[in-house]
Order: sequence, then structure tokens, then C-alpha cells
Amino acid sequence: MPNDNQTDPVSPDTIRRAQKEQSQNAAQIQLSPLAPGLYIVATPIGNLRDITLRALDILASVDLVLAEDTRRARILLGAYNLKASVSAYHDHNVAKKLPSVIKHISQGKSVALISDAGTPLVNDPGYKLVRACIEEKLPIFAAPGASAVLAGLVSSGLPPDKFLFAGFLPPKPTARRLALRSVASVPASLIYFETAKRIEACLVDMQMVFGDRQIVIARELTKKFEEILRGSISELIVCVKETPLRGEIVVVVAPPSTQEKWDENAVRAALLPLLKTEGVKRAAATIAEKSGHRKREIYNMALKLKDE
Repeated sequence: MPNDNQTDPVSPDTIRRAQKEQSQNAAQIQLSPLAPGLYIVATPIGNLRDITLRALDILASVDLVLAEDTRRARILLGAYNLKASVSAYHDHNVAKKLPSVIKHISQGKSVALISDAGTPLVNDPGYKLVRACIEEKLPIFAAPGASAVLAGLVSSGLPPDKFLFAGFLPPKPTARRLALRSVASVPASLIYFETAKRIEACLVDMQMVFGDRQIVIARELTKKFEEILRGSISELIVCVKETPLRGEIVVVVAPPSTQEKWDENAVRAALLPLLKTEGVKRAAATIAEKSGHRKREIYNMALKLKDE
């Protein structure tokens, strides 16, 4: 007796045709009315193919595109034959431009914010605009995508589970060393943007403050001359002296490799108050992370303290 749920077999040609149609439909830019609000749209950091389909849909449909550099924005839009209205928005015209943008959105318009490359607000203009939209209770939508910070981190080979992005370091040596010292003990990979002109001086100061940690220099990410240099800080100082770098640079510094262990009295003093509020397991985990001791050692000590 036939099964009512049984369907006729589909031929391989039919499957291939359906997959092709779906692929073509997915790749088409969708023109559709957008809800009023601010759209924070990530754009490629180099390779123009690194743009999402959703970003293209938004840029094709939005009422206004705000761009840090309108010339670079038009190159991107032109590559995809988009005819969006573009207006400059940068650090030097925020005071003049912001009120009109807020009014625009309040009147039911959609506005997209893009930067020269990557995700807006990450070391780029836009923070004040987002804050103003929040204060006016206007909708904000994020269209995530390319980011030099994350591209540098995931290609570095350094620990990615905890990281601190610190933007550009100060250009003057004294201020730069002070900024480096402020994060020297942070148990995370440190990520910086740097210029080719200052990279050697930056590395020298890093070696002075951090010691000879492992470091990665990611240059011209996603572009034709992409290059990733890995090694100790001293090794890369020699490297950049021999072959000066060009282009845009992301620097990733490894976390501190060693940690001075607390003595037993320090561990006991830190554990006792935590045991009253956190319990043995959580207290041990917290102190193990800070003290340089293995979690099992601290856990056993915590058990003894609890029984005392």
C-alpha cells in the first residue's frame, strides 16, 4: 500500500536548477522601503567583495547615506551601480550636521552611516550621532560586516578569547609609553591601529613596556599586498628596520605570558570574604584567575578554609 507521505524522486537536474535560481535570487539587490531610523552599515576594509547582501540592500534603498569621505563612498556605491544620495559626515562637521540628520530621521526618513572602511564608530565618527538618536528615541539598526580589528585578531594566531582594542596609540613617545603601561597587565590580546611611519618607534616602546612578547603585524588586510608578520617584538623591530612597511597596519600583542604567584597568605586573605558570598567553586575560580595558581590548588585551599 503506498505511503501518503511519499513523494516522487527529484532528478539531479531539477535540484541544480533550483539551487541556481535560489543563488541568483539571493545575490540580487533588493529595493524595498526601509523603516525610518539610523542604519550603521559596515563596508569593506579593502576588498570590495567583502560587503554583505544586506548592506547592499540598505544602501540601495536608504534615503540618505552619511559618509566620512564622499569620494570613497561613491567608489563603493559605483562598484555596485547604486545611486544613493550621499552627504559628508565627519569629525569636523558634527556640530553643524547632527541636528539636520536627527530632524531627517524624525520626519520618517532612513539614514545609513558608513565610514571609509570597516564598521562605523570603531575608531571612526558616529558615536555622537548614535547617542543623539538614543536620546530622541529614534530607531538604530546595525548591519554588521567587515572589521579590521577582528580580521587582524583571527589571522594573528594569538589568543582570541579575550582581547582589548585600544585604537591608535598617541604619536609622542612619553604619552605612548604611558598608554602602553596602562594595559601592560591586562590578561588579553591587545589590538592597535598604527601607521607605517610610526610602527618602528611603536615597537621599540612596546618592547620597553611589555618586554619581548609575541606580536603580529597585519598589513593591508584583504588587499592585494596583504602581509602578516609574526614573531617576538625584537624580531619584528629588526624586520621593519630592514624592510620599511607601507599601508594600513593592525598590531596584535600577546597577553602577558607569566604572572607572579600570590603567596599563601595573600590567597587566604582574598578567599575568605569571597567564600561568604560566592561559595567554594566560584570563589576558587575568581582567585585562581588573579593569583597565578591552578584552579584545583585554590579549590582545595578553599575547601579547607570553609571547614575551619
